[in-house]
Parts: sequence; C-alpha cells; structure tokens
Amino acid sequence: MFRSRSWFGGGWGRPKNPHSLEHLKYLYNVLSRNQTVSEHNRGLLVETLRSIAEILIWGDQNDSSVFDFFLEKNMLSFFLRIMRQRSGGSSFVCVQLLQTLNILFENIRNETSLYYLLSNNHVNSIIVHKFDFSDEEVMAYYISFLKTLSLKLNAHTIHFFYNEHTNDFPLYTEAIKFFNHPESMVRIAVRTLTLNVYKVEDASMLAFIRDRTAAPYFSNIVWFIGKHIQELDVCVRNDADHQSQNRLSDLVAEHLDHLHYLNDILCLNITDLNQVLTDHLLHKLLIPLYIYSLSTVRKPTGGVEAITKALNQKLNLNESSSNGGIPHEPSTGKVSCVVALFLLSQVCLIISHSPVVQTVAWIVLKSDRSIYDKGVEKLLEAYENEMKRNGKNEEASGSESSFKDDVVEEHKNITDEEKQRLATTPTESESVSEKPFLETVYNALDCSENDYAALFALILLYAMAYNKGIMPDINEQVLRPKKTYTSKTSSRDVRYTYNTYLVDKLLYIVLLSCQPSCRVRLVTLELALKLLVQLVMADGKSVLLESHKSTIESAKTQSTALLRNFYKSEEIFLDMFEHEYCDMSKTSLNVEWLCMDSAILLPPTGTPMTGIDFTKRLPCGEVERARRAIRVFFLVRNVVLTLNGEMETQLPLTNPQSCVQIDQALDLSISRYNSDLIACTVLWKDGTKTRRFLVIDVLQLILVEPDTKRLGWGVAKLVGFLQDIEVTGDKDDSRCLHITIHRPLSGTTTNRVPLLSAKFVFDDNIRCMAAKQRLTKGRIKARQKKMQHIARLLEIPGQSGPPSPAFVGGGIYNRSAGRGLRDRPFGLSRGPGFATPRWESPPGVTHRTDESRRHRDSDPKNLKKDDRTPNRSRDSSSSRTKSREGSPRMPRPRSEEIPLELIKKASNSVIDMTPKIAIVPRPQLKEESEEVEKKPEEEVSISSEETSFIASERRNSKKGGNIETV
Repeated sequence: MFRSRSWFGGGWGRPKNPHSLEHLKYLYNVLSRNQTVSEHNRGLLVETLRSIAEILIWGDQNDSSVFDFFLEKNMLSFFLRIMRQRSGGSSFVCVQLLQTLNILFENIRNETSLYYLLSNNHVNSIIVHKFDFSDEEVMAYYISFLKTLSLKLNAHTIHFFYNEHTNDFPLYTEAIKFFNHPESMVRIAVRTLTLNVYKVEDASMLAFIRDRTAAPYFSNIVWFIGKHIQELDVCVRNDADHQSQNRLSDLVAEHLDHLHYLNDILCLNITDLNQVLTDHLLHKLLIPLYIYSLSTVRKPTGGVEAITKALNQKLNLNESSSNGGIPHEPSTGKVSCVVALFLLSQVCLIISHSPVVQTVAWIVLKSDRSIYDKGVEKLLEAYENEMKRNGKNEEASGSESSFKDDVVEEHKNITDEEKQRLATTPTESESVSEKPFLETVYNALDCSENDYAALFALILLYAMAYNKGIMPDINEQVLRPKKTYTSKTSSRDVRYTYNTYLVDKLLYIVLLSCQPSCRVRLVTLELALKLLVQLVMADGKSVLLESHKSTIESAKTQSTALLRNFYKSEEIFLDMFEHEYCDMSKTSLNVEWLCMDSAILLPPTGTPMTGIDFTKRLPCGEVERARRAIRVFFLVRNVVLTLNGEMETQLPLTNPQSCVQIDQALDLSISRYNSDLIACTVLWKDGTKTRRFLVIDVLQLILVEPDTKRLGWGVAKLVGFLQDIEVTGDKDDSRCLHITIHRPLSGTTTNRVPLLSAKFVFDDNIRCMAAKQRLTKGRIKARQKKMQHIARLLEIPGQSGPPSPAFVGGGIYNRSAGRGLRDRPFGLSRGPGFATPRWESPPGVTHRTDESRRHRDSDPKNLKKDDRTPNRSRDSSSSRTKSREGSPRMPRPRSEEIPLELIKKASNSVIDMTPKIAIVPRPQLKEESEEVEKKPEEEVSISSEETSFIASERRNSKKGGNIETV
C-alpha cells in the first residue's frame, strides 16, 4: 500500500551517488531482474538505460573501472536481448535503447573505451537487427545511430565494422538501403555516412565497395536523379501561374543536394569509384537526358518567331493528346529545353571533376551533327578520339613548333581590321547549324519576346567559361579570347580574336535592355554583361573591335536617355538613385546562388505578389520602371568603364571619406562648424535629457558634445544626413522643434526606421526659428546639390539641376519659398536654375548701391584677399535688403521716375512702367556655378549670432542715403 512511485522501487539499496561504480552495479541488478519487457516494467527499463549511458560517459572521463565492469558483465548482451523481444512495449524501449547508444558513442572520447564498446561484434548485431521502421521515431534514432558510428571510422576502427574474412560491411550496406527514403533527414544522413566511409583509407574495404556495391548503388543514384528530374519538368510545365512554388523549390533543392553529393564523392579522388560513377553519369544521365533534351528545339527556317513558337509548344500543357495529356513523353526520356539548360548550368556550376564537365562542355560546344545522330556511344567515342589526338599533338610538338602553330601569316598592305578578320575567318567558317547543341544555346539567347530561355543559356555559357575542370583549349575562341602571334621571331606581336557571333548576340541583349518597353530582366542583363567582359578581356585589356565598341557606347547613350525620362524633382528619385547604387555596390551577382532559386524556372512575371526578387522579374508600375532604368544605367556604365580601362570618379554621390563619423573630434573654432553652432537640449522618447550643440554641415546634421580634454573641440555623438531629416515646430512651445532623421532608404517601402526622433529645446524662440530655417535650407540645398550631380551624369542639356518643389509656389510668390540658399537668414535665392523673384522698379529710380557693388565684384582688382570678408558682409546686408524689397508694395512717386533721355540711352534694358513682382527663370551662368563649387563653406555659412539680421537691418537703414533720385 505504501509502495514507492519511483522507477527503481523505493530506492532501498540504491547508491546516493549517481556517478559511481556502485550505481552501475545497482543498474546491472535492475537489468538482470527485468530481462523480459512488459507494460509494467518498460518505464523502469527506459530509465535504467538512460542512467547507464550517463554513468558510462562519466566513467570515460573519470573512472576506467566503470567500463571494466560494463565489459565484464557483457551488458550489451542485455541490449540485444531487449531488442529481439516482440512483447508489448518493446518498441518503446527500443527507441530509448537507440537513443542511449547514440548518446554513448557520440560523447565517448577515450579510444580504449570506444574499442571496449565495439568489441564482441554486438554493435554490428544491433545494426542488422530488423527494427520496425514504420515507426518514424525508431527510424530517426536508428539512422542517427548509424551516422554517429560513421563519424568514428578511421584506419583502426574500420576493422570493427568491415569483416574482411566474411566480406561483410553491415554499417555501409544497411545504410545505403535508405538512400531514397521519403524523409530528407534520412537521405542526408545516408549521404554523410557514405562519404565518411569513402574517406577511410583501407584498400580491402574500398575494393569491397567497388566490386560489390559501387555499380548497383551508383546506378540507383542515377536512376533516382533521372526520375526526380522528370517530376521537376512536369512541375515546371504545370505551374505557369506560379501556384506551386513550394513544390518546385523542394525539387530544385533536392537536385542540388544530389549534385553536391556526387561532387563530394568525385573530389575524394578515389580512382576506382570515380571511374564507375563517371561512367554511369555520362552514359545514363548527363548525355541522354540533359544534353539530348537540348536538341528538342530545332531552328526552323522561319526565323526567331518560329523558335519562340517551338519553345511555347514544347512547354504547352495541351501539346499533344497522343500521350494522354502528359506534358512529357516517358518513352523518349527527355525534358523541356529550358529545364535542360537549367540542369546543365547546375552541373557545370557545381561539379568540377574534369572527366565529367570536360566531356559535357566538348559535346555542347564542339560536337558535330553527324556524330550526334549516331547516339551517345559515338559521341563519347568521338570525344575520346579528340582527346587522344590532342595529347599526341602536344607530345610531338615542342615549345618552338607550338609557337609557330599559333603564328598568323603576316599579310602586307592590308589594314589591321582585315588582318583580324582573316585571323577569325577559319573559326567562324564552321557553320553553327552543324553543331546542334551549340545552335540551341545560341538560339535561346534571342530575347525578342522574353528572356525566359536566354537567362539559362547565359548561365550555362558563364558556368562553362569559369569551370576549372574544363581545359582552356575547349573554351578558347568560343568562351575566351584566343591569343595568336603575328610574328615568327618575336612573342610580343600578339593579336587576340574572340567569338564575334556570340558577342553580337550579347550586345543585342544589352541594346534591347535599354529600350523602354523591353521584357529583359535585370539579372539577364547583368549576366550578359559579365559574359561579355569575359569574352573580350585578355591580359587585363579590352580587345573589342571598333564596331562592337560603338555598339556598347550606343547602349550607354540609350541607357542614359532611358533614365533621363525618369529624372524628376521629386524626392523619391534621389532616394531611389542612391539606394540602388548602394545595393548594387554591396552585393554582386552570384551565379551559383542564382541557380538555387527555383523561381527563375517559371515564366517571367511582372507582379511582386509572387515574392520573386525585383531583379529576377519584370518591373511593375512607374516606380519599379524607374528603379530598373537606374540599374540599367549603372550596369552599362560600369562595363563601359571596365572596357575602357577607366576608374569610377563620379559615384557615389556622397563621398564617405568627407563625412563626419560618430565619435570623431571636431575643431569648433573653424568657420565650417562655428558659424552654425546652436546650443540645445535633446529630449528623448524615454524621458532623458541631453545637452548638445547643433552643427549643420554641408551635407550632415551633427550633434556635438564639448570635448573635456581640448578647449574649442567637440565630439560628434550623432550624425545624420540633412537630406533625410524632417523638421516640425511645436504648437505649444515656440522654443521646441521635433526633428526626425531617417536612415537611408533600404527598399521601395516608405516605412523607414528613423535614426533619431526627438524633441529639441532651444534657449529662445529666435534660436529655434533660426535652427528650423537652417535645417530646412540645408535639406533643400543638400538634395539640390545631389540632383545637380545626377543631372551632370545624365548629360541633361541646359540645366545643372531640376527645380526643387520648395522653390515653386504655383505662380504665387511666397516669402519663405522665395528665399534662396544663401548662407545667412533671409538671404536672396542664388540657387542655380531656379525661378528667382525680381523687383522691376518704377521708372526714375536708380539703385547706385547695387550698381556700384556689381562693378566692384566684376573688377578683379578689388578681389583682394584682405577685402573678401567685408565685401561678403556688405553683400549679405544688400541681399537681406533686397529680400524685403521682394514683397509687394505701393508704386513710387512720379518724381522718382526715370527721364525719357535715360530710357533712350539704355536701349538694351526692358522697363515696364507698371510696378509689379515677376518670377522669371534665372539662368545658370558658368562663372556662378564655378564660384559655388569653389566656395562650399560659404554656401552654408550662417552667422553664429542668430539675431544678427536685426542689427543688419539697422545698418542697411543707415545706408539708405546711397539711393539717389535722378
């Protein structure tokens, strides 16, 4: 009645220390008394097995007598006895038993202890035991146990698993039975186990694998991959509407796993295994299924439209009713051309074993139609004969004779272009139509309708060009420039030739991408440009013909014109321009990662609802078309610079080296920072207050903390770009501003995470108004300066920058909008290219102050170094006076009108007798633009005394005597 609920029946006689030899003896007694599994004692046995594993791991590191007792009592025999029982609850105990063994072998570090456990062949008996694999938990722990054992394999432990006398290897033979298991975890574990086995350098074991299991195992692998490819092809045909992306993604990932697994086996360089595996891959998978599927699309005599029609028919679900509605024909064993190009691309990107990829490349690039019609065996035989012929030629020819073979006979009295044409004629004379597989690849490059097949053809050519396992002789002249010598006496006279036919195809794609309504995706354009550079760059320089140079320059002009159509004054254009450049600079196209994306297997779509990356689909809407035009401009511009051997000097728009960084020490005594120094208190959202000094630089807003070590210096505690700020006043407190600094745009979304969002409290409302004005002006000026830079990049004629919305008031003059970007408050606008207010004075008034100032500024003798500062201050005062004169006012008296004789003398001037305010475009002069560029500090220099404009007004009133009436 008082029976304990513990698994061990109350604990009488149970050692208090669970990590001790006595406790193991106690557990041994428990196993001895419960050798038959039942519903009543299965919980006790599970807890006992778990405790045994714990004690053995402790003994492995602390007490060797624990393993001595374990072996003395042969406790593994209890494990076998429990597994072989079929009574109720045995499956539950088997799960714990496999888990115990897995934990035990995974954590043991002492080799002697490991040898103890592997002795007596009990582990092999556990491996071959017929478990109930319908139980997912049993299957998972069993395969995990086998994988753990494979990790312990080496030249010493291999003899515990492979019996050379009986020629038996249960660990390997039992594991490969689950190669095609439905669970991906099981398949991955089997691949890991087989690789661990192949790595062991034991001749007898490898001979057993080669003779007994290699052929059937590799044959099954190839068969399963082929079946898997047929499923992938059906999925591509049936998912034109992008409804089964998850299923397609799983199939592509599985094919990648297969290829990586095969490549891992080949990279072990086990000659016997590689020979068997290569033979199966070429004869049963790569050539008959992958390569021969390319020949399903033949170029009809009708032209490009016929090719597109044939492709569409091949991928049409209602292609033929003779096969019962099944998209592919199982009897032929072929897949669609697009899928075949995609699969071959993955093969050439992943597998680097030379006998495999070199054979594939030679067949695709150089096999003849007469050989192709004879079948797979003849193709392989032709390749082997070609390799033997090349080998004999290399042995027979020395360095001198090989140099002479590459010499092009010098023709006199002909131009260089004719010489190059003669050099390329022998290669191009071979008709592409005689090479069926290469013809299909070239035909797929046509993007008149879309770039569906062109993307895969480009990936395949790119992969073969960069695969290290393919000899240069195969790629030369097709995918790489060919070097030829024009002189028999000197090796310096070198001429390069390249595949002009393929370059024409690539340049056509580039030109097509620069059209407004093309259906070429950005990833296709970028890959075409990468391949173009690969084809025409040799020894670090471009070998392009003049005709091709003019074509790529024309593409650059068209891409600039395309982007010029989207050049606007809206703020989103500048944000997009900088974001796209930053995004393209951070990440370059990774072709191998591109082939991992199953979305490219589906027809190109233009909707972002599919979740496909922007570069891998067509643009949707005006914003995405603008983004695409920006990227096309960057891509083509970069390639032109590369081909011309030039460095980028105009991008990015903001030079990071000239920007202030956080924790950077600033000398606040210089005019760059001192003129804009405003004290303020920053109220953060969490309620904390911080005293800072606000500095407005050319492009940045800086919060400065005074440096405690150096007088007159400060440390930048927060830095943000002026172009990304938002400033709003506080309705309740005229001394407060709410300032938000956004982070740079990270995508097309407008939800930008702010870098700073806080309340700024100034000493008085005058300083608050000055700070708001400077921040607003700084933001406008920073954006305007960058837009002018973009305008110069796009070669927009007649302007250096677009009008800013802040300067346009719908035809009604506004004082705050009409003020320009001068450095002091209330200054007149000097923004280039903007509409500026002009007061047309009534007749009879001559402003001699302004006239004398213009003469003084135009006279170079007066621009002395000592006189620049006072002239600038007088300029500022004059500009402030004129800004107040820009407001509407009553006409002057008749006595101030200009006499008739003065009007006759000023024949070139236009004087309207009616006083009015007119907004006229102010042309950008070359001298003014140069002056603005030469004086960046003067553009943003604001007086540190925020109320200086009051004193300036008083001084200007005293100077009123300079205005005389004629």
